[in-house]
This record gives sequence, C-alpha cells and structure tokens, in this order.
Amino acid sequence: MIRLKVNGVAHEVVAAPGQRLSDVLRNDLALIGTKVGCDAGDCGACTVLLDGKAVCACLTPVAQTLGRQIETIEGMQRPGPSALQRAFLRHGAAQCGICTPGMVMAAEALLRKDSRPDRRAVETALGGVLCRCTGYAKIVDAVLDAAGSGAGPEPDAAASVGARVERLDGVAKVLGSERFGADDLPQDALWVRAIRSPHAAAEFAFGDLEAWAAAHDVQVFTAADIPGRNETGVIPAFVDQPALAEGRVRFTGEAVALVAGRREAVLALDFAKAPVRWTPGSALLEVQKARAEGAAQLHERRPDNLLIAGAVRCGDAAQAVSDAAHVVSGSFVTSHVEHAYIEPEAGVAWMEGDVLNIRACTQAPVLDRDETAKILGLAEEKLRIRPAATGGGFGAKLDLSVQPLIGLVTLLTGKPSVMVYSRAESMRASTKRHPAQMGASLAADAEGRLTGMLFDGDFDTGAYASWGPTVAVRVPVHASGPYAVPNYAAEARAIHTNGPIAGAFRGFGVPQAAVLQETLLDDLARKLAMDRLAIRRKNALRESDLTVCGQTVQGVGIGACLASLQPRWDAAQIEVADFNARNAGTKRGIGVASCWYGCGNTALPNPSTMRIGITAEGRIRLHQGAMDIGQGSNTVIAQIAADAVGLPVHQLDLVDADTALTPDCGKTSASRQTVVSGKAALLAGQALRTQILQMANMGSGASLTLAAGQLRIAEAGEVRAIDLSALPVGAEGYVLMVQETYDPPTAALDENGQGVPYAVYGYGAQLAEVEVDLALGTVQVRKITAAHDLGRVINPLLAEGQIEGGIAQGLGMALMEEFVPGRTENLHDYLIPTIGDMPEVVSHLIEVPDPEGPMGAKGLGEHVLIPTAPAILNAITDACGARITKLPARPDRVLAAIKAARRHGG
Repeated sequence: MIRLKVNGVAHEVVAAPGQRLSDVLRNDLALIGTKVGCDAGDCGACTVLLDGKAVCACLTPVAQTLGRQIETIEGMQRPGPSALQRAFLRHGAAQCGICTPGMVMAAEALLRKDSRPDRRAVETALGGVLCRCTGYAKIVDAVLDAAGSGAGPEPDAAASVGARVERLDGVAKVLGSERFGADDLPQDALWVRAIRSPHAAAEFAFGDLEAWAAAHDVQVFTAADIPGRNETGVIPAFVDQPALAEGRVRFTGEAVALVAGRREAVLALDFAKAPVRWTPGSALLEVQKARAEGAAQLHERRPDNLLIAGAVRCGDAAQAVSDAAHVVSGSFVTSHVEHAYIEPEAGVAWMEGDVLNIRACTQAPVLDRDETAKILGLAEEKLRIRPAATGGGFGAKLDLSVQPLIGLVTLLTGKPSVMVYSRAESMRASTKRHPAQMGASLAADAEGRLTGMLFDGDFDTGAYASWGPTVAVRVPVHASGPYAVPNYAAEARAIHTNGPIAGAFRGFGVPQAAVLQETLLDDLARKLAMDRLAIRRKNALRESDLTVCGQTVQGVGIGACLASLQPRWDAAQIEVADFNARNAGTKRGIGVASCWYGCGNTALPNPSTMRIGITAEGRIRLHQGAMDIGQGSNTVIAQIAADAVGLPVHQLDLVDADTALTPDCGKTSASRQTVVSGKAALLAGQALRTQILQMANMGSGASLTLAAGQLRIAEAGEVRAIDLSALPVGAEGYVLMVQETYDPPTAALDENGQGVPYAVYGYGAQLAEVEVDLALGTVQVRKITAAHDLGRVINPLLAEGQIEGGIAQGLGMALMEEFVPGRTENLHDYLIPTIGDMPEVVSHLIEVPDPEGPMGAKGLGEHVLIPTAPAILNAITDACGARITKLPARPDRVLAAIKAARRHGG
C-alpha cells in the first residue's frame, strides 16, 4: 500500500514502488487529465507538478512521490478555468488538446516562480512538451497573457462569421477533462494487444496457441476467428489489407493475432516467445496490378509492383519543353514522414444489447462503421461508432487501427475490450507520408512566361493500398502549382513495396511534388536573371483561367497572396544583403513558394449532411458529424450554421459525431469540412430560418430571439412570438427541424485528366528567411511570412492557429523528419519541431471569395503545409548556393550541398 497526496487529497493505492506515476494517476485514481503519449519522457504530455516542479509522470516512480505534493491538471479547476487556462482559450492555444494539460502544468510551474516571464523564459519552461498541432506560438502568447482572466467577446446574433470566437469545445481541453481514446476505460475490460510481424516480408504458421494462451491466462484470436470479410481499406475499389494476416506478412508490424486478457497478464507477455514460426523472405510481396481500367496505357515504364497510375495532360508538353527558350530540369527524393500525433491509437468496445459499440480516436466514424461491420459480419445498424476526442490525426486516423480488432474481441467474448498502442507500436504499424522519387522539367519563353512542364514520380505506398490511389490521382492535378501552364504532362504512380504502409498525410502527395516544382521555378528564375517572386506573380493563375485539367477557375486568390508578400520580400532582400556583407561564417537567405489545393475528393462524390433542430424547451441543436481533430470544425461549422439561422453561436448546442445520432458528414480529410460540411450547415441553417419566417409570416430581414421556450421574430417594429411548447414534437425530438445535404459539383476526369476535379480551391504563398552555418550545415528558420487565401475567414483565431501548425509540420518535413523503417520507434529518435525550433510566423489572411464555398469560404488545413518546405529550401539555396535534392535537409546533406556548390562555382 502506498500513500499519495494528490491535489491536496490523501489516497492509498496498491502499487509497486517502481510503477509509473502516470499509471497510478490514470488507472488507480481516474485522473485522466494526465495524458500519456510516449511513456519515455519524450512528449511531456504527462507533465504534473511534484512539490511545484514540472516532471514527467511517466518517468517518475511512484515511490519517489512519498511525502510530496502531487498536482495534476484536475487540481487547477476552481471550479472552471483558471486565468492561465482562460488565456489558453482566448488565444486558441489548444487545438486537438492532447498536449494541453502538459503545457498548462509546465506553464503553471513557471508562473509560480516568475509572474511576468519573457518569451525566452516561456519557451525554455515549455520546451519539454511537444505539440503537433499549434506551432506553439499561441501557447507562448497565452502564457505571456495569463494575467488576464476575461473571456473573449461573444458575437451578436448572425455576426459570428469573421469573429475570433473561442473554440466552442475548448473548455474541456484546457481543464484536461476531454476524453480521448485511452480515457474512460472500463475496469473489467479485456486488455488487447496484437502479435505483430518482426519482419518486412515473411510467411508464418502458428504453433500451439491454445496451450500458450492457457499457460498465460489469456485468449488468442486469429484471422480464422473473423466472421466476415478479412479485408479492409479506405477506398472501396482498393480494399486489400487484412485485419489480421493469414499465413503471410508484407510489412514490419503487421498484425497476425490478438491476445486478450487481464491488463497485467497481457502487458507482461513477451510476444517474441509466442508460438509463431516465421520464415523470412525477400520477395514475398504479391504483385498487385493497377485496378483502374486502361491504366496500363498511361506510361511506357510499368513496374511490376504498380498499384495505380494517374496522369494529367494538356497541349503538347514534350514539344513545348523542346522548343522553349529556357528549360530547367531536376529530380528530388523525399523520405517516409511519421504523423507523430501525440495521442497513440486507442479505443474501447462494448455491447449494449445486441449492438456493438466502439469508441476510438478516428477521423471518419461512418467509414469505421461500414468497414468494421463488413469485417465482423454485422449489419450496419448493429454497430455504433461513438468517436472519442482525437488527439491529432493528420490523415493516419482515417485508417482502421483498433476498431475491427477490439470489435472482434468484444463480439466473440461479450466482454468490453480495450486497445491502447504504445508509441513504438504506433510507429511500427501506422501509415506514413509517401516517400517519393520525382523528376520534372520546366520551360519558359524569353520573358519568363511558363510554356510547358513535364513531371514524373513514383510514390512508395508500401505493402497495401491505403490512400495510394488518391495520391496517384491528386499529384498530377496539383504538380503544376497554382500557375498557368498551357502544355503539361504529369504522371504519378503508387508503387507497392514491403515498407510501411503510406497513407493520407496532410496534402496527399502534393507537398512532395511542390518541393520539386517550386525549387525548379527558382532555378528557372535564376536562369532568366529574373526576380523569384516576380516570376511567380507573372505566371500565377488569374480569374477564369484554365487549369491543367481544363477547368475554368473562379475566386482565384494566388495573385493576392503573392502581392501581400511583396513588401516583406523587398525589405528582407535589403536586410539579408546587409547581414551577408558583414558575416562570413553564417549566411542568410530568403525563399518563396506557392501552393494551391483542391478541397475534397478528386472528381468523386463527396457529400455531407447536417441536421439542425429546435426543441420544445427552446434549445437549438446542430447534429455535427464532421470529426474535429483539432482543426476547429466544431466551432467553424457552428458559426456558419448560427449565422445562417440568425441566432448567436453560443446558443447552439452541438451533438458530436456519433453514427447513431449524427448524419454522415464524410471524412475529415482533404480540407473538405469547412467547404463541404460547412456548406451543408449553411443550407440547413438557411432552411430552418426560412421555415421560421414562413410560420411568422415575416420577411428575410427579420431578427430572431430564442429564450424560455419561445421564439420571437421581429421586423420593422413588429414582433411575433411562437410558443414552441405548443408545437408537435417530431420523431427526432424537435418541434422544428431540417436536414440538408451538399455534394460539391465536380466532373469525372477523362484519360488525360481533363475535367472538374474540385469545386473549390484554396491558395497560398510563404516567404521563408533562414540562416545557414557554413561550417556545420545547420539551418535556422528565422521568420516565415504566410499569405493564405481563405475565401472568407470564418474564424481568424483558428485560421492563424492552422497556419502556424501547418508551418511547424512543413518545417519538420524540410529539416528534420525522417522515419527509418526498422529503426525509428520513439519521439526521441524521430525529431519533430519543438517550441525552440519555431520561427516567428506572420500570417496574412487573404479573402478572395469562392462562389461555391459557404459564404465564400475555402479550405486551409492541408494548404498551409505545402509551401513551407520548398520556401525553406529555396532560402537555403539563396543563402549559400546549396541545392538540396533529398529531404530532410539534415546538416550533413546541407554541408555536402554547400561543398558541391563551391566545386561547381555556385
């Protein structure tokens, strides 16, 4: 028995002296505000205070806390948010929220010692806590502003769009009460782990599993126990991955069996001693041919391990390049990149009557239901997905990591089951950004006008399809960049290997292509002796231009983005020249890059449905099934819906994603939720308002007031009231209700990629300023000026946070992030940007309304990552002549490139 004092309360727990404090707090005391992201002291999410000092609870043996004061995030509730927590809300410092308790506790320790810290002190104090969402700037701003305790202003009715509305779901995040996949686990649940392959390619056979299970008091389940179709995936025509492998594995970490039992028994097992006979091989990957009809004619070079190829062609690109006054060519290689969300995959399953319930971190609840039901042989109505809060996703939590596995165990045993990945397991089994090998040629006339482009790329999709088909289709559409290119030929191929599965990751291959395209554009500018920003402004798409797909675009904001960078571009050139004239060992440079990105599925149906209703008691509810994984859809979509109805957004109650309660809003991917689900919310809100005005016989300019079971409508001095309690209640529990669906108007692409792949595009451009140490090859990014066209800025606070967070991921991709299969297993070896790595970020929010987007809005989440890496690479070249052709630009690669440039007189 160990006695602890936590948040001023004495506790007695049964625990071994060496047990982690994080385990005791979460599992014995139910203080789930202490989050666990790594169990190695790398992420800092589990930060608590021990005698006032910030420590990682996962590294603290419980015996070291005897006689000491332990404080967790729960101890800061008074009963609501403290001044520090209020500042986090006011500044938008919490996005997904998984790191927020650790950040708050580290900041609390600092502020107790120094009530007025400077920025450097805050960065030092919070340097041990990682965040994958925010880019850190708003966290630092919140800590510096923690003395203020007031809430942000609440906008008036029908005036929330454009306002800096605090995150509507933010309070639970800052209090640490948000429930993620590993929280709220039933005490009697079976603990589930997967036996995974230690080999990239092998055949296997089981020994006496029954005897092994009995000896360890556990149960074992294999593919033979799966009652439905043992095949899963995210794209219907490319469903190819087994939930549990059968006789053969194709990548390291592939699951072959499940072990379920008491938590202590399961966690104590050494799976290397499980009765599985492995026969490693080097060529066991089955050749999986392209499934798209006619794909074999797309390209002369057809690798045997091709999954699918996508292409876009217009004009005669080869002839244009051959005839051009100026041509530049190059190649580029990118690496596997880990999503590195702070919350590893986790979930729980249980039965309610004959309905299987699953609660897990996810980006796509309806996809989870549909695919898991097929695997388990269930009717869809017998499976309910009740998503947990998702602690970061970025694409990987579109894939089914735990849902079918815990669902299988619960279905077969009738008992609740739990699965929580370790960080190492997450890194072995989760999807990565597609490594790419790309080549391209870019041609221009004597005045610098682009005349043609050739692009060719292989994208390693790993052992199974996942989102490889989407990457192969999306890359050729976007590889031109947001420029007018009259003659164009681009092909991208998704290639199978025995490497990690590559899936969706913020951009679906476009960031890789942009690195090559934008660095080549710099080369072309130098060849023309032309200003690098000027060549982009000259060639930027304009209103009603044709894209490389032959689509006429409207609401084109790339020109405005580039123009907004011009003042800083001009000033930075003067500053850089002055610095470089005075310094020999370090050099500074500036770089610029642009992006465009289609919002939603590529040339495919992409619907979203929203339901909104008013109760007899006078509550208005929005059934919002679009998963908020930190990007802010819960707030942004609510703002759109509230303004459409004409009521204050803070009166709107949200019914979160749940396949039994919310309509299908599609996947949270491809920057589609603001555009597609936002448009559905707009239509639903407008329809409800129309219904109300018709009942009151009032005009479109009337104002609405909802209070105490009464709806009041006023216009031109006349007021009418609707007694809601007198109205009949419908089947859904509302007296007034509407449901609306929106599907963006797109058109299928032909064999040359011509058509209308997206209804709405977003645009952006970024200017990076760097400093390079010529002796060490180290790169410091000093400042990034980011201009992004949002069409209509729904929420500036959240938009800035998305820009800063996207830039952080782009910086990591550019300089440090490289997943090495078989070697990278933790957040110590895999480097993501810390608070100290981040530069100053200046955001320019550009508004060029799109006629199709809701209130003119466009997507943003994917876009902000795309130009960061090429802008940084272009700045490195400007600083020292080093031409980087492989990411990340590690110091050794930069140093080698500097030496190569000197040898060639660069």
